[in-house]
Amino acid sequence: MIEVLTPGWLSIIVDGGRYGYGDIGVPPSSALDKLAYNALNHLTESDMDAPVIEVMGNDFSLKIHVDVVCAITGARVIAYIDDIPLLPWSAFMAKKGSILRVKEVEEGLRYYVGFSGFMDIDRVINSFSTNLECRFGGYKGRPLMKGDRIGLKEVRLVNEKSIPEKYIPPMGSSHMLRIIEGAEIEYFTPKSLKRLAEKKEITCYTVSAKSNRTGIRLEGEPLLFRRRVEKNIISEGILPGTIQVPGNGMPIIMLYERTIGGYARVAIIAKADLDHLAHLKPKDKVMFEMIGVEEAEKLWNTKLESMSFLHKDD
Repeated sequence: MIEVLTPGWLSIIVDGGRYGYGDIGVPPSSALDKLAYNALNHLTESDMDAPVIEVMGNDFSLKIHVDVVCAITGARVIAYIDDIPLLPWSAFMAKKGSILRVKEVEEGLRYYVGFSGFMDIDRVINSFSTNLECRFGGYKGRPLMKGDRIGLKEVRLVNEKSIPEKYIPPMGSSHMLRIIEGAEIEYFTPKSLKRLAEKKEITCYTVSAKSNRTGIRLEGEPLLFRRRVEKNIISEGILPGTIQVPGNGMPIIMLYERTIGGYARVAIIAKADLDHLAHLKPKDKVMFEMIGVEEAEKLWNTKLESMSFLHKDD
């Protein structure tokens, strides 16, 4: 069993996502950093759809009531098991009664905590992920709170190992995100599109404090609509990474908590850069670079090749 001592800013149970139900309005609600999630399950030798804890914020701590191997991936953190410092993206042994504490986040925003045992929670609509808006899944459909206790079953003592440093991506600001054209890109003036993503005139946006798991709101130079263009569209399906633009011209990057949207879609984040969205925090700087579909596919294939270590035995 694990016991929450301090929950950080926002700690929820997530997995690979609740996919296949978008037609009835159920979003994925998945781990936002899929590389970190998969690396965590690799380190703990868990099923690739195992539930883990996604955390934002300093001063997260757990008491661990069983001998188990743990790991932390995602944002770079200063963390300890009892008084022993932990290496980033590494598995470590926690003895019964140990305290796992994340003191501070050094780079990035969200980090992931997992165990070589299966958290004893119910699967809802084929997933363990927490849907905060509808309050189902995860642990009682809500963020973790001080005093929460979650059982661990099928605990195995696996080998301690680390993800090589070269595979740990940078997560600091400023963030350069590659994008491809969206369905309503022609709704915007050429001058605005040039400022958005052309190398010589790229606009730098700032992440708003109003951002959350639903979307990352950006502040800065608004995108201008062409004359006589409707600023809203009939609601249509959206994918994670879709950049919607409401009437005020300020971009919103959609994450994994919506299946439809009614704002013009100026662009979509290249799949290879989606994990990076987990680490955009308030006041971070964001810039965009427009690329073609072929280049986006090459970037994704390159990322898949770089992730092949997750499927190899150490």
